[in-house]
Amino acid sequence: MRKQSYTVIYEADPDGGFVASVPTLPGCYSQGDTLRETKKNIMEAIELYLEDLLSDNQEIPSEKQISQGRVEVVV
Repeated sequence: MRKQSYTVIYEADPDGGFVASVPTLPGCYSQGDTLRETKKNIMEAIELYLEDLLSDNQEIPSEKQISQGRVEVVV
């Protein structure tokens, strides 16, 4: 077993709570009522995602460089 580290994006849900996604793991999402709950849930989702990859004899993805920024545009 080895430790993996992934960037998680947390967004406020318009209906309340938060949604989390993992850019390196397409389709790996979770949600929760609080950031703390959402973090717990996304960690479980990542573990399940990686277990599924291993059971299918697929490689565990390593995160590539992810940058986040903000741009301003005129509409």
